[in-house]
Amino acid sequence: MTKNKKPLILIGIVALIILIGGWLMKGYNGMVNEDENVNLQWGEVENQYQRRLDLIPNLVNVVKGYASHEKEALEGVIEARAKATQTTIDPSNMTEEQLANFQKAQDGLSGALNRLMVVVEKYPELKANENFLQLQAQLEGTENRITVARKSYNDAATIYNKLVRRFPNNMLAGIFGFSVRPQFKAQEGAESAPAVQF
Repeated sequence: MTKNKKPLILIGIVALIILIGGWLMKGYNGMVNEDENVNLQWGEVENQYQRRLDLIPNLVNVVKGYASHEKEALEGVIEARAKATQTTIDPSNMTEEQLANFQKAQDGLSGALNRLMVVVEKYPELKANENFLQLQAQLEGTENRITVARKSYNDAATIYNKLVRRFPNNMLAGIFGFSVRPQFKAQEGAESAPAVQF
């Protein structure tokens, strides 16, 4: 090898190392950014669910004042709230099973609240109570916020999942421990419209 070719080979090797290092850094930093975005969106999901949990004791107390003999519906909401409170997830280690359990607990609370609202229909004086109307409006608004937060989380998780599953990022993801994040799924039975009978 001549003296003139050694510097060119050395420059080529250095350039290749810089290119590979740049690709590694860009890929890793991209996954970190999207991972943090998923965590941020998950925080908003938890925030909205917590808002709902905070509204429930006040709602139960107002209903209890008018419909104290509706013990079963009130206890159902209290029990479902307790289950929902106990189900927590670390977003950085979230699995499909953990998210399914979390969603099941939250869906149980939603069902209990729906049953309570059906009971409330029997009490016109309760439906006219200002505190109840405000709590009901806040709860409805929170349910909408939960839907938006879940969608934002799913969108962020989709972007992240695509990033870590595509070649060649999937190799980096495996090396650095980035794994696919689970997503919220529709409730069972949501695929078919409820039957309406007159």
